[in-house]
Amino acid sequence: MNEFVLTREETVLFVIDIQERLVPVMKYRDQVIQNSQILITAATEMDFPVIATEQYPKGLGRTVPELLDRLGAETIFAKNSFTAYTDEVKGALAKLGRKKVLVTGMETHVCVFQTVRDLLGDGYHVFVAKDAVASRTKANYLNGLDLMQSLGAVVTNTETAVFDLLKVSGTPEFKVMSKLIK
Repeated sequence: MNEFVLTREETVLFVIDIQERLVPVMKYRDQVIQNSQILITAATEMDFPVIATEQYPKGLGRTVPELLDRLGAETIFAKNSFTAYTDEVKGALAKLGRKKVLVTGMETHVCVFQTVRDLLGDGYHVFVAKDAVASRTKANYLNGLDLMQSLGAVVTNTETAVFDLLKVSGTPEFKVMSKLIK
């Protein structure tokens, strides 16, 4: 059962390519940004690391301002490959020593899928927040989720992930997070 449990001691949040010129063409973009903000806040409140990527930032722009302001510059990696599991990211994850990766990002059926596939292939337990990933079409979004689940990723949602990480109510973290999830 451990592969279905998120703990703050084992988890890394991975934000993939939620960028200025990519976001406008995404279905459910506002939901993805809002839920990614919630998950970044959870990481901050519960003290677990965040890694982010930007696909070809020269052409697609930076991470959207709503998220960029919450990320540390040292945790954002530029890339040209579709997978976000680049050598730089592999090194950063290895240094963290955590084996559970909670994923948000764009596009579900391309960069998110390829990253999840590569993480799973390298022995990580991967959780995909389905309300924090997006594609341009619903068909591609659903196909990406199906592919990742078939590979062994846990397809979850923002609220389930946050409460799994919290474990109990009544804590300072719970008070902050419960205000965001309404």
